Amino acid sequence: MAMPMGLNVQNPQNQKKSGNPKTHRALELLETLRRLGGSARTSHLADIMNVSEETVRRTVKKLSKEGSVSRAHGGVYLALEQGASPIHMRMREQADQKLKMAARLVQMIEDGSSLFMDVGSTTIFAAEALRARKDLTIVTNSISVAQILMNHNQNRVFLAGGELEDELGGTFGAATQKFIEKFTLDIAILSSAGVDEKRGFLLTNRLEAELAHTYALQAHRCIMLADSTKMGQRAPMIACAPSDIDCFVTDRPLEERFSRAMEQWGIEVIVSDNDEGDMKNRAGPKESGKRAKRTPCPGNEDGGDENDRSRDSALRKKKKHK
Repeated sequence: MAMPMGLNVQNPQNQKKSGNPKTHRALELLETLRRLGGSARTSHLADIMNVSEETVRRTVKKLSKEGSVSRAHGGVYLALEQGASPIHMRMREQADQKLKMAARLVQMIEDGSSLFMDVGSTTIFAAEALRARKDLTIVTNSISVAQILMNHNQNRVFLAGGELEDELGGTFGAATQKFIEKFTLDIAILSSAGVDEKRGFLLTNRLEAELAHTYALQAHRCIMLADSTKMGQRAPMIACAPSDIDCFVTDRPLEERFSRAMEQWGIEVIVSDNDEGDMKNRAGPKESGKRAKRTPCPGNEDGGDENDRSRDSALRKKKKHK
């Protein structure tokens, strides 16, 4: 799977810096990366700079040796001292785990699906993995997600308007909320800054939390992503009600207290590092309770079910009246 833009595959601090002055092309490329939030695909840089991809690759190779940028498969990102955005700095945390989670997630998404996607760093890894799918409809407030999936495999990408928040890498505010509310899509792909066994999925920013609630309300199904370091991590805002989440994708089996909570909430837990590659390390919907009739997560059905659409419709109406 291609690595997302912003993935730290080299350590700029360990690279020797050249004393040679940067060329005009190199300075232009660095400035373009800053405008794009710190990372970009090689092809996108070539289009913006009106040069060939080979020219971009040669310039990136030189800047990489100087420690100004680092390369990932198909893309490039700024070194920390060159002004990479906070969201791309967070992408360097737990990168291997996020790659595995993204690879597991893409198995759950079919061609032609319609998706909400938030601004989380893990969601950016998911977006890169979803380039393997085609005919997707994407509604997002993430600049990076939109950039990764636009003009690719007949996708339709809608970037919500609103006020740009550099630290979060996306748009927020009343205009963003109203735009999202115009859509009703198959799946919302969300991320979390912390997971609490009593309160559920947490975020650090009020604007993120408000939008997460809207995404969950407008989607037929919700998939939450968080690596194992987020378990027990505290954050001040509740993203949405745990009962709004259908699937939780993480990288390691859960501790007993979290496993019990997921079972109580009726959330299916999918572990990307499951050695057997199946669903044995998961908590499934309870046999009784308000979510007992919910069908399995996308891509995990044990065969076709003609009632899936009617169940989704009933669930949708139920969520609308919460």
